[in-house]
Amino acid sequence: MDTATAEWTAASEDEPVRHPGRRLAAWCAGLLLLAVSAVVGCRVADTDGITPVPQVLAFLPWLLVPAALALLLTLLARWRLGMVWALALLGLLAWFIEPYGRTDDAGGTPVAEFQVLTSNVEFGRGTGSLVPEIRRHRPAVVFVEECEYGCQDTLRREFGTEYPYRQAVAAEGSKGSVILSRFPLKDTGGVRGTMGMPGAVADVGGHEVRLQLAHPMPPLPGQVGVWRRELGRLRDTAASTRTPLVLAGDFNSSQDHAAFRRILDTGLSDAAALAGHDRTPSWPARLTPTFGTQIDHVLLSRDFSASSARFLRLTGTDHRALLVDVTLHQRGRP
Repeated sequence: MDTATAEWTAASEDEPVRHPGRRLAAWCAGLLLLAVSAVVGCRVADTDGITPVPQVLAFLPWLLVPAALALLLTLLARWRLGMVWALALLGLLAWFIEPYGRTDDAGGTPVAEFQVLTSNVEFGRGTGSLVPEIRRHRPAVVFVEECEYGCQDTLRREFGTEYPYRQAVAAEGSKGSVILSRFPLKDTGGVRGTMGMPGAVADVGGHEVRLQLAHPMPPLPGQVGVWRRELGRLRDTAASTRTPLVLAGDFNSSQDHAAFRRILDTGLSDAAALAGHDRTPSWPARLTPTFGTQIDHVLLSRDFSASSARFLRLTGTDHRALLVDVTLHQRGRP
């Protein structure tokens, strides 16, 4: 190739960058790709990173939008490396959108079927709309987060006879929580946290079932360490429990958070995922189902299967309640 031809080829390759509009498109695409890559990189590395990554990870599937926009901009800019970069990010995002953890049903003989309801009533403000849902569905076990003094008084007044067994942390604001049960309960002391996380062992037709309410701190800027530590305590509880376990509540985390996946790695499965609703958003309720993330979960040990999961819209709270139908199985001896 002679010098003139080489210079013409170089000029042709540089032309997309020299064009002002294409240069702007390339810069915008590069910024979008860098931002998305920072979050996806943490997902690939199996870490939650630092602020703002933990907050953005909750909405990981929505990163498809800026990644797709970046791909369009790279096409406009004729930036080939950027196109490959954008396509790689889109592929990774599509891969990570798949459900995480066990999705098969439990084996063994079914011994009990019942419903479990979990609801964050946001400082007690959603209690009034939760009451009729409990009456309508009559779940056997109800986990209520951010159930302060007034909320607990209301539930005791409305369901003192129907739900004679309860385990609660009585506190104001977001720190109060309660487990209501039709099954007899024994206190287990719960899990230590900034907000109340009571626990109990239920007698389900002669079978012991551990019930644990989950409500760790949210991953607010400056509180990520506390959030990770409290999720770690829930993970330790799940790992050390040898009886059938129902771990339910507002986890302030989704399957895209490494700290939450560590809980699933103990052998628990998300009831919503078992029922085919692994990406149905539960928060913020005012924007669901159009936009949001699933941070309210009912996690089940291998002794359980789940046949359905429904997200119920309540007024007065920014969370949707989650109602699941579960079956307890008697596993055969190894």
